Amino acid sequence: MKVTFHFRTQLCDDDRTVIDDSKVVGTPMEIVIGNMFKLDIWETLLSSMRIGEVAEFWCDTTHTGVYPLVSKSMRRIAEGKDPVDWHIHTCGMANMFAYHSLGYDDLDELMKEPKPLYFVLELLKVQQPSEYNRESWALSDEERLKVVPVLHGQGNKLYKQGRYQEATQKYKEAVICIKNVQTKEKAWDIPWMKLEKMANTLTLNYCQCLLRMEEYYEVIEHTSDIINQHPGVVKAFYLRGKAHMEVWNEAEARQDFGRVLDLDPGMKKAVKKDLAVLNMRMEEKNQEDRDKYKGNIQGLNSIFMRRLVRKPSGYLPFTAPSPSFLCAAKSLLRRGEIN
Repeated sequence: MKVTFHFRTQLCDDDRTVIDDSKVVGTPMEIVIGNMFKLDIWETLLSSMRIGEVAEFWCDTTHTGVYPLVSKSMRRIAEGKDPVDWHIHTCGMANMFAYHSLGYDDLDELMKEPKPLYFVLELLKVQQPSEYNRESWALSDEERLKVVPVLHGQGNKLYKQGRYQEATQKYKEAVICIKNVQTKEKAWDIPWMKLEKMANTLTLNYCQCLLRMEEYYEVIEHTSDIINQHPGVVKAFYLRGKAHMEVWNEAEARQDFGRVLDLDPGMKKAVKKDLAVLNMRMEEKNQEDRDKYKGNIQGLNSIFMRRLVRKPSGYLPFTAPSPSFLCAAKSLLRRGEIN
């Protein structure tokens, strides 16, 4: 369940110095009970309270040692900052040793010398899981696996409606749920492989949306990742071939479509249609290039015919260039060294 509450943290000195007060900030705190909140003593205390109750608790250093880390995150959120962006890829404790500071003098002092604290808590609201939308990080592994087919279905529905951006979010969230569970399995064991297959299916659906959104290079990247790990996934080759086709990678597209036919001859009709489109596009492109080069060569000939050469007796018309010189010029044009 999720609980919403106000809190005030105070030192156990004569002045009862206030360290943090959510009412001053103006935003109550929310945590999900049982979801391994860093300051687990709060879960115990809040679970003992009634809605609307205000209670004060004294806690010794056994339970308050991590409070500076929790407080730092809450303060950064209140300041409109990312609570973790300053220690990407490291836990709070490791980062403290790396930087020697939490960014707040009072918290640094409390981190160096942990002290007993008073917590004044006011329980505002309690919600059961069915009463609020839970983010994927707040779910148990069992709940994550149950929500995956729901997200999958929602993504498919949005795709059919042409709402590709929204569909990508559903597929992405489902993949995240799977990956969170998969990390706890041994790589390449049967449970891990089952989850990998589910994740690949969702990733390829995500790529289908990206194709519609004309994000071709991202499609190539994601499908290549799948192919490198699982070279027998037909849909990955097919989607990558279509992406290559859209960015004029003719050889790569033909190679991928050929691999599709090797793996699944039943795709012959679809591949034949895509190859026909590829052939038409490449012919159009080649004709454009020929017209462009033809115009450039004619312009080059004209320049040579009008060119003058300096002689001691004055300027004389320059004769037409030799055929070998024109061939060299055409070769440079084809390579793009002359435009």
